[in-house]
Amino acid sequence: MIISVASGKGGTGKTTIATNIALALSADNRRVAYIDCDVEEPNGHIFLNPEIEDTREIFIEVPRINDEKCTYCGKCADLCAFGALLCTTDSVITFSEFCHGCGGCQYFCPVEAITPVPKKIGKVEKGAAGDIKFARGCLEVGAALSPPLVDAVKSRVTSDITVLDAPPGTSCPVIHTVRGTDFCLLVTEPTPFGLNDLDLAVQMVRTLSVPCGVLINRAHHGSRLIEQYCQREQLPVLQTIPHSKRIAEAYSRGLPMIELDKQLENDFLQLYRDIEELVANERNNHN
Repeated sequence: MIISVASGKGGTGKTTIATNIALALSADNRRVAYIDCDVEEPNGHIFLNPEIEDTREIFIEVPRINDEKCTYCGKCADLCAFGALLCTTDSVITFSEFCHGCGGCQYFCPVEAITPVPKKIGKVEKGAAGDIKFARGCLEVGAALSPPLVDAVKSRVTSDITVLDAPPGTSCPVIHTVRGTDFCLLVTEPTPFGLNDLDLAVQMVRTLSVPCGVLINRAHHGSRLIEQYCQREQLPVLQTIPHSKRIAEAYSRGLPMIELDKQLENDFLQLYRDIEELVANERNNHN
């Protein structure tokens, strides 16, 4: 079972939820892995305190132009959809920060004047937090391209249950995290901004054909705003976590909320069981 935990915006408590799911499952003697795919700002380690055992640098291939072979025909620049190449009458300028490493320029160069060279975009760290397998991606400072790093960190750890902590928003890194998972848990907050960005996230997940459900964090009387939306969209609200000063204080100290109350641990286990049931039903409907 691979569960992605995502949100349409930052600040909803997505990482808090993802780490508490992993901790609750581990306490229930489940074999679980937590993977932090928020490579621009990974912070799941704050709650899990892992021991890092292995580090691997991640590279993409960017073009190097051989001026002795190049005829400056401009085909490489015309092909590149990301503006990573600019051809003039006597040179080809490369902007490696824009390159997505697709290799199309090399493949289509009529005179074989392009050679791929490696460029570091970040690193993947692997370890363990108690019985929880742990991995995270860390994007290189100044690197603009994170999806290859997200793909790399996703491939580093597997377990019976894998919890993927997605970046915030609905852009390419999130799509690379959610794509191919068994279920996406969308964490939201009961505010107009939370509702707007939840709707964007729902559209993204449905486009990827990934089953999803909603968790309302910091729930209060305004939570009906989210609940009414979920009713209209036929989305299950799997859990509501109350707006609580006690939980906020624990968060500020880097403490998991399941340590506050045994009932919260049970709630997260029930959340996982509900997800299991939804995934099983989805698979039966497609058989």
